[in-house]
Amino acid sequence: MYFMKDIVRDGDPVLRKVAEKVQFPLSDEDKALADNMMEYLVKSQDEEYAEKHQLRAGVGLAAPQVGVSKMMASVLVPNEEDPDKPLLKMTLINPVIIRNSVQRAALSEGEGCLSVDKDVPGFVPRADRITIKYDDFDGNSQTLRVRDYPAIVCQHEIDHLNGHLYYDKISKTAPFELDPSTVVIS
Repeated sequence: MYFMKDIVRDGDPVLRKVAEKVQFPLSDEDKALADNMMEYLVKSQDEEYAEKHQLRAGVGLAAPQVGVSKMMASVLVPNEEDPDKPLLKMTLINPVIIRNSVQRAALSEGEGCLSVDKDVPGFVPRADRITIKYDDFDGNSQTLRVRDYPAIVCQHEIDHLNGHLYYDKISKTAPFELDPSTVVIS
């Protein structure tokens, strides 16, 4: 399992590189990477465990954030209405966004990142709906359609795999202005 000391911080060159495609069959190291990333997310969302081990809560973790330049990211989006059934829990391997909506969305409180310790205020406009093509653990190509908050989480993680950080998308001149048609998600 990873702890905060294992999370690569902003300024490390691995966060700005385009990650390498994962090869199949998955190596034992790649399987362990996926397991450890998901375990971090699960444990970081457990308030008691997170406090005891000083984990920052996360809903997504990409391999470059733990120093591994590979196209793999885990997402765990909790469900407020039913905590036992997350909205999205999976590891995406070699993900690519193949379709996105014209409709834009942004989180009302902005975005944060386990790799970015400073607060970078502003809206991060993203597509409200996306379709992702990715590989499953057996190397089979799959597609996933997500919208609203899960779509934002997936885009944030896929950005990590392409060497981008969320604050790259915040307007430098008007960080709190959005197109009036943008959906603001609380």
